[in-house]
Amino acid sequence: MSKIADQQYLTHDQYRDSSNLDARIVLHKRFSTNLYGWDRWCFDRFDLPLNARILELGCGPAYLWLENLSRIPKDWDIVLSDLSTGMIDRARENLQDADRSFQFEVIDAHSIPFDNAHFDAMIAKHLLYHVPDRSKALQEIRRVLKPNGRFYCATNGHAHLRELPDLMRRFDPTTDFGWGKTSAELFSLEDGSELLPYFSDIQVQRYPNALIITEVEPLVNYIFSMTTMQGLIDQHRAELTRFITSKMTKTGSIYITKDSGMFEAKKA
Repeated sequence: MSKIADQQYLTHDQYRDSSNLDARIVLHKRFSTNLYGWDRWCFDRFDLPLNARILELGCGPAYLWLENLSRIPKDWDIVLSDLSTGMIDRARENLQDADRSFQFEVIDAHSIPFDNAHFDAMIAKHLLYHVPDRSKALQEIRRVLKPNGRFYCATNGHAHLRELPDLMRRFDPTTDFGWGKTSAELFSLEDGSELLPYFSDIQVQRYPNALIITEVEPLVNYIFSMTTMQGLIDQHRAELTRFITSKMTKTGSIYITKDSGMFEAKKA
């Protein structure tokens, strides 16, 4: 199985806490060309009743809600879930001072512990490519949605970060991040037809953005956060830092394409 969908690896290594994800978020926040934040853009997509019941799968540190606290209708009933207990602990910590309540649960997308037709909306941001059996997860998501309930599903397109592997291969032609497959190879913005057996009125919206990176260390930290072979690549950190410094000195910056967006679908 590809590491990107290996539940044991994801929960006990890559996402045992939010440190790897945070290293990546730092790069995106500091060097994105789109100054309207990703989490606010995602929140803008939600078209829900004032008393909506919502479940987010794979909530991570709950940045979606932290960035939009002042915009959440007071009568929304929100359950935040993740397969990683470390992520749930961080989500609870991040929202502990919020002037509203959230419910926190450890949930596997393959088996959602709620009754049929319970939620007005399901949210899964950058999750489905981590799920070993997407068909089973999509069936579960559909089951717990109310009739005409909404499914909001964020993922990446095939162009996402395409310059990064090229950069690493120029540093070392044998570089292998160890994931086995990329997120877009498993479930991309081009794969909307995969949702068709379960949902209708499927639309996709892309978030226009790119990275123009002008500092070396955040990019090195990003690369190290992605690898599944930390011990092997650690010895090359200084070399990688010198390589990226040389590239950045010549060009002034490093440009990296971003290609992310969200599917909006309805339970038929």
